[in-house]
This record gives sequence, C-alpha cells and structure tokens, in this order.
Amino acid sequence: MTASSVLDQARDVRAGEELPVDSINDWLKTHLSMPLTGSPKVTQYSGGASNWTYCLSYPERDLILRRAPKGTKAKGAHDMAREFRLQKALKPVFPAVPEMFALCQDPSVLDSDFYIMEKLQGIIPRRNFPKGLSVSEDQARTLCLNMLDQLVQLHEVDLEATGLHDLAKGEGYLDRQLSGWCDRYTKAKTWNVPSAKKVMRWLQENKPTDENICLTHNDFRLDNLVLATDDPTRITGILDWELATLGDPLMDLGNALAYWVEAKDDRLAQATRRQPTHLPGMLTRAEMIETYLAKRGLEHTDFRWYEVFGLFRLAGIAQQIYYRYHHKQTRNPAFKNFWFFVHYLLWRSKKAMRT
Repeated sequence: MTASSVLDQARDVRAGEELPVDSINDWLKTHLSMPLTGSPKVTQYSGGASNWTYCLSYPERDLILRRAPKGTKAKGAHDMAREFRLQKALKPVFPAVPEMFALCQDPSVLDSDFYIMEKLQGIIPRRNFPKGLSVSEDQARTLCLNMLDQLVQLHEVDLEATGLHDLAKGEGYLDRQLSGWCDRYTKAKTWNVPSAKKVMRWLQENKPTDENICLTHNDFRLDNLVLATDDPTRITGILDWELATLGDPLMDLGNALAYWVEAKDDRLAQATRRQPTHLPGMLTRAEMIETYLAKRGLEHTDFRWYEVFGLFRLAGIAQQIYYRYHHKQTRNPAFKNFWFFVHYLLWRSKKAMRT
C-alpha cells in the first residue's frame, strides 16, 4: 500500500457546477504571492453537500477553492468571507485549521464569493476508510479519543486572544438555534416530508435553562477530519468551518453525534452512514458523551435534549439540500432520496424524546 493510495482524491467536476477557469486563473496569479504557471486542472470533492470544494492543480502545487452553491440559500449560510476570516484568526492558536491564502468577493471573477486555502494531504475517513487501509480496534478507539481532544481544545480556545469574541452574539444561542432551525425546516419543507411540529414543540418545551458559550465548529465529524497517512489516529487538519460560531459546546457534541452510526444501529441508519463509526473499537454515542464530559471536568448531564436537537437539525440540513434538488437548483443525484432520510431522522428524534 502506498501513501497516495489512501489519500482523499477529488473527482471530475459535476455537471452544472463548473468553474470559469480562465478568470479564476487570472485572479489567482494577480493576488497570490506564489509561483503559478499555466492553467490549473480542476477537480471537485464529492464529500460536501453544502459548499462546493474544488482542487486547482498547478505544476507547482495544489490549491483548494471553496465557494457557495448556486440556488436559494438560508440567510447567513454559505458566507465565504466569514469562513475565511474565522479560520485565518483561529490558525495561530488551533493548528488543525488549514492555512488561508486569499478571499475573492469580485462577482466578475465568479458568481459567488470564494476563498483559496492550502490543500491538506491526508486521509479523510468518509463512509469507509480507503481500500487497503486497515484500522485496528485500538486505533479506532484512539482516533475517537483524539477527535474528542480536538473538540475539547476548540471549546477552550481563548476568544479574546484570537479576536473572535465578537464573531457572533453568543448569549441566547439556544433560543436562536432552535427558532432558526424550526424556521429553516418550515421554509424548506416539500410536500413529501413531515411538518415536524411535534419535535419542534418538544424542543421548545424542554429547552435547557443554562447555556455555556465558547467557539464551536457545528459540523464536527470524522469525515471533516484529515488524518496522517502514516498514522490514521493522528489528526492533522479539520475542515468545513462554514457553521462555526460562538455557541453551546454540548450542542456542538450533540450535532456531531447525530451523524454517529454505531454497529448496533438499525439498517436504515447503516444505509445513511457517512463515516466509519461502525468499526470495532469505535466509541458508542454514550461513551463519546461520557468521555467528553470527563475530559472537560463537567458533571453528568441529561443529554437527551441535545441528542434530539442534533437529529432535528440534521433533518433540517438534509431538507434544505433536498429542497435545492427538488427545485432543480442542483442536479447532484446523491440528493435525490434525501426526503426519505428526513423522515427517518424525525422518527429517530421522536424515539429519543420518549427515552
């Protein structure tokens, strides 16, 4: 097995999501202080369902371009300038953030703001680890612990030192998140998904009275991690900072665990699994919660509300994506059956409400 055989690879650009290569190439050569010759080969990563991510391959180096998708967007989402500036400010104290190179807000270059960052070479554990890469039970457990270490480190970032103390409102985060996701789900609803009113009502009636505010990632998943090619337990990078904000750390963990499919979960969960959390040695959701609380020295808490909210929020994300497909704003066939996934997530939310 060679290192290149396990690296995350970009593929051909999806139809309808092509870039104006000439104008971007001209802009890069004007605004980047690094040698770039010729015109780049452009490929696209398939992992993201929100912002579109491309690899621009020059003879000298590869660069990553992130842009918002076409079509209707939720207010405040897909803010490339915010995502760029946050990572740039965070990089000095949180090394797992990629290096930012340039931000473009000129619509004559591209019909969307975009930014350019370094390409992190490594393994991204998507639905399964790459063929040829075997992870032992001990390694799987170590990876989970290292993942939680990164989350704890992020949640303990000194906001004043990074200048990110005014990134967002902070206080009142639970209220804003709950009302925001209820509103987004309702606006994105199509005829073939439930209203989710019962889940929304339960979340409102059972909302925690206390909240703690820190820097949160809000999309913290195994498939947003970059792992070292020589040690798949070592995390060298964390990607997709689009949703990062000043929020509640327990909500960050609950959002992460909405994606966490265990080996004992039902067939529908296994069918929707996006990361290799089913492998022997991987921590269960309950173990992830217990370990996180212990690492932060926090008392045991009833995590049910955060679990339900994480599942409902994921249903909202899936429905927003399906809405774009339903209205032909994207032709990505991977989104065709997201409506069914929404049904399933809402069913799991109601099940968690009864436990």
